[in-house]
Amino acid sequence: MPAPLLGESESCNAAPQPVSPLVADTPPPLPDVCAKIYNRINAFLDEKTDSQRLKNLQEQTRISLDVISQALDRYSLSELSLSYNGGKDCLVLLILYLYGLHAKGLTRPTPNNVHSSHHEPIQCVYIQSQHPFQEVEDFVASSASIYSLSLDHYAKPMKAAFADYLHDKPSVKAIFVGTRRTDPHGAALTHFDPTDHGWPKFMRIHPVIDWHYVEIWTFIRHLQIPYCVLYDHGYTSLGGTTDTLPNPALLRDPTLAQNGDRNGAGTLKYRPAYELVEDEEERLGRDR
Repeated sequence: MPAPLLGESESCNAAPQPVSPLVADTPPPLPDVCAKIYNRINAFLDEKTDSQRLKNLQEQTRISLDVISQALDRYSLSELSLSYNGGKDCLVLLILYLYGLHAKGLTRPTPNNVHSSHHEPIQCVYIQSQHPFQEVEDFVASSASIYSLSLDHYAKPMKAAFADYLHDKPSVKAIFVGTRRTDPHGAALTHFDPTDHGWPKFMRIHPVIDWHYVEIWTFIRHLQIPYCVLYDHGYTSLGGTTDTLPNPALLRDPTLAQNGDRNGAGTLKYRPAYELVEDEEERLGRDR
């Protein structure tokens, strides 16, 4: 049976929407971007709503912001990094992280550059798929520009990529990761977990570990956060071009697939990712 789709009464647009996108194509300096993020999230947290979904999301957001605040108390910016690949989960994590930086006053100019826009870098690591989508590459590059990310790229398996990254950035002691409970190997994780035996040593920080799929999309759409265009074409979990397809649960006309009508790139039409509801069906478009 296909996944239930968001009806009009349950759509992410049911609650009041901000009147403008969170960030512009030509963004202002990072401190201004972070201030806007801070104000918009605070406005969301202050909203009075009858929607249980939004109430749950407000609580999840507060928990995640507290985890990020704890991390910023434990580690300096030079000791922190964020794993970013342009996907929806790490995008939400990035926005929450930038809120946390503003809340702690960490996006202000550095002491030696008080009369300029210079600030400590927002360290990020991008572990690329062996066969990346160009749309993902473009969105990651756009994110790096919009959010002033100091982004290091590694096109190799995850363990080797993290080993190389920590060799290149020896000050890094903890990395924010956008893993959620329903992701592979996510079931037993907590907010703070050292890496497993045999892996490069660092603290994994999981602020969005307990978010549900629908909460990720409600947050993105309610705050009008720009996201990768692949999600508008039925992709719900992004890997590489060889192991990722649009989610069959979002197929607009399932009879076409049943009849084997797969000729032509435009034959099968899919609903956007934010219309999926069930966590368990998120990875139906992934081969592994």
